[in-house]
Amino acid sequence: MNINKKVALVVGDQGVIGKNLVKHLLSLPDWEIVGLSRREANEHPRIRHIAVDLLNHGDSVKKLSGLTHITHIFYAAFQDRPTWSELVAPNLTMLVNVVEIIEKSSRNLKHVSLMQGYKVYGAHLGPFKTPAKESDPNHMPPEFNIDQQNFLEHKQAGKAWGWSAIRPSVVCGFSVGSPMNLAMVIAIYASITKELDLPLRFPGKATAYHNLLEMTDASLLAKATVWAATDEKCENQAFNISNGDLFRWDDLWPKIANYFDLDVAPPLQMSLNTVMNDKDNVWENMVKKYDLHYSYDQVSSWGFGDAVFSWDYDFIADGTKARRLGFHEFIETESMFFDIFDSFRNKKVIP
Repeated sequence: MNINKKVALVVGDQGVIGKNLVKHLLSLPDWEIVGLSRREANEHPRIRHIAVDLLNHGDSVKKLSGLTHITHIFYAAFQDRPTWSELVAPNLTMLVNVVEIIEKSSRNLKHVSLMQGYKVYGAHLGPFKTPAKESDPNHMPPEFNIDQQNFLEHKQAGKAWGWSAIRPSVVCGFSVGSPMNLAMVIAIYASITKELDLPLRFPGKATAYHNLLEMTDASLLAKATVWAATDEKCENQAFNISNGDLFRWDDLWPKIANYFDLDVAPPLQMSLNTVMNDKDNVWENMVKKYDLHYSYDQVSSWGFGDAVFSWDYDFIADGTKARRLGFHEFIETESMFFDIFDSFRNKKVIP
């Protein structure tokens, strides 16, 4: 590798965040990219991909110790567990393994970027102070996002490299096989609804239909992540990153229905995890009928949809800190959804 270039280690490069981050880095001329994930990935001329089990310290040392020219770590990996307390150990372990190994092998390490979210503010637990600010106090543990940041803060003390913590809202973008992609949830739900000749119902709590939310486009998030990792003003700080506008489902949902040429029926709370569990045969018939390219297990993430649609409280954070320091990108959320749906159609994910 050319040691005069910036070299990105993208940890979790197969998720919706990681894939869009890699795409953005590829659009920049001065970056080389190493991608990490648990599974193999298609090679790209500018990407070296490494399949590694980051929970296995021996495998991590074996696969990562030879990376001697990494300048920036972009950490966007996540491993799910049944309970919130069980998330801490694996997700902290993976970050620790990456940082400690790369810090030893890459003497020119300049920055570690940590992907977080509004869970830092307790947004997943229930109504939280809004708009949330980066300076808000932590909530009662367990919380792996907070433990990860605490590790970075202590590890960085006295070092030449810095860190940033990026806090997006719900992230939407083009990605297949990602367990947390709301755009995919809506697209598959609406497509099956149309195939069954039904009106589109909002499946969450009736009260969630009227609250304020914001989203984060994955491509905008990628730009913000690289900005924070390369601007000295951003060193050792956290940043809320969202599209820049607010919406309510009661306004956006009929527009989504119109995109899919569907009528709208009143909201009806139902678990997508339950009602969509038996729709694999419907989907496989659709795959044959419309020449689609992905199986039902590749496009299903119903549990995540249930979580988002259950938020019957405002889900917003203050994004002015990033703007004050120089990041001024924004995107209209309505347009974001329709652009992503278009990309799903173009790539034969949906009819």
